[in-house]
Formats: sequence, structure tokens, C-alpha cells
Amino acid sequence: MTLSQPSAGVEDGDFADARDAGNGDPGTGGLRLLAERAGRELEDASAPEILKWAADTFGERFCVTSSMEDAVVAHLASRVRPGVDVVFLDTGYHFPETIGTRDAVEAVMDVNVITLTPRRTVAEQDAEYGPGLHDRDPDLCCRLRKVQPLQEGLSGYTAWATGLRRDESPTRANTPVVGWDERRRKVKISPIARWTQDDVDAYVAEHGVLTNPLLMDGYASVGCAPCTRRVLAGEDARAGRWAGRGKTECGLHG
Repeated sequence: MTLSQPSAGVEDGDFADARDAGNGDPGTGGLRLLAERAGRELEDASAPEILKWAADTFGERFCVTSSMEDAVVAHLASRVRPGVDVVFLDTGYHFPETIGTRDAVEAVMDVNVITLTPRRTVAEQDAEYGPGLHDRDPDLCCRLRKVQPLQEGLSGYTAWATGLRRDESPTRANTPVVGWDERRRKVKISPIARWTQDDVDAYVAEHGVLTNPLLMDGYASVGCAPCTRRVLAGEDARAGRWAGRGKTECGLHG
């Protein structure tokens, strides 16, 4: 698979300049400006180039997040920064196949898998809010089991990478390759934003990248078991998430 090369790069020293512009605080305006500039200048860069810029710029303050639907971004990042932190949210509702994919990634890839868990177990949440919160109030369930744990888990990082792609759904169509995460006040990197599903499939085939077995069983997007179903012919990749609930995103990405 061949992707376009960048017409211009962001200099490694720009992070220091951004810190100076933000009075030494990497969460202030200087860092936002750095993210916006990088988004423009790296728009046509390859995924490895985007990740190399992130790793060189932020060092140990950079991590990759993964839902373990596949390990494409984790694999890409491990090639430019071996031992990179890969953050996984164990919501307590995952399919066994998802946990198995996480364990396989940890065993065979040169990454450091960090598993985050919610403050409450599923049983504790059921006791406090009643069983089946995911059916009655999926937004609250996602906030408790995904949004809050990630907020806390990313506290030690300045930048994080995701596997978001523009072709996945209309809500992701304008995803920048590098942008500013206003809620968490961090740089958010989406190195495969411009990829298509064909690009992903080609990379997986070329490099033997681990994928969730559910992708071969009719699931185009894999989330928590109670809120995920197989997709039907002609549906977009995320149609099987929160089907019939009037919800399309968990809240991690806006």
C-alpha cells in the first residue's frame, strides 16, 4: 500500500517552541497551535511518518489507544517506537474474543499494553444504578465505563493516538490526522484517518497484524457485547453499535 508523502514536515523543536508559547504548560495555547499546525502539514503524510513525528515530539508522553478490534495502529506505532504504551479500556462488557486479542497483542508485539478499568465493577454498577444500565441509559454507561477511565488513564500523557478513519461514519468524516482534544487538553493523533477499509485490509495482510476474530463473523465494528451486533448488507461499519438506541458514538471522541 502506498500513501502520499508530506509536502512539508513539522520540526522536532516545535514542541519546545509550543511550550514556550504556552508559558511552559504543554496543555495551554501553544500546544493547541502545534496540533493545528501539524494537522495541516502532516495531512498528506503516511501513517508511519505521522506516528514518528508524534513519538519524536512527545516521547514517553505519547501513547496509542486500542479497542482491540485490530492492532493496526499499535503495530504501526511499534515500528517507529518499540515498546510504545498501548492503552486498552476493559469495560467489563467486552466479548471474550476482544480480551483474547488484547492478550495476543501483549504476547507477540513489541508494545507495553496498559489495561484501564472503570471505578466500579459491573456488579457494583448494577447495585448502584440497577441492572442493564447500557439499555436504559447508554450514554451514562459509556461515561462510567469508558469516558471517565480514559480521562484518568491519559492523565500522564500529552498526546494520544487513535484508529479513527474518515470512511467509518459521517460523524468521523472530518477527522484530522493531528488535532486538538479540547476536553482532555491533549494532542490527538489519528494516523490512519485517510485510510479506507481496503487500506486496512492490505496492511493486515502484508504484515500479519492481529485482528479480532469477530471481524470474520459479521461484526464490522467491535465494542461492548450488549451494545454490538453484526451488520447487515449495505450498512456502514458502525451500524451495529448501539443499534436502535439513537446513539452512534460512545463519547470518547467527542
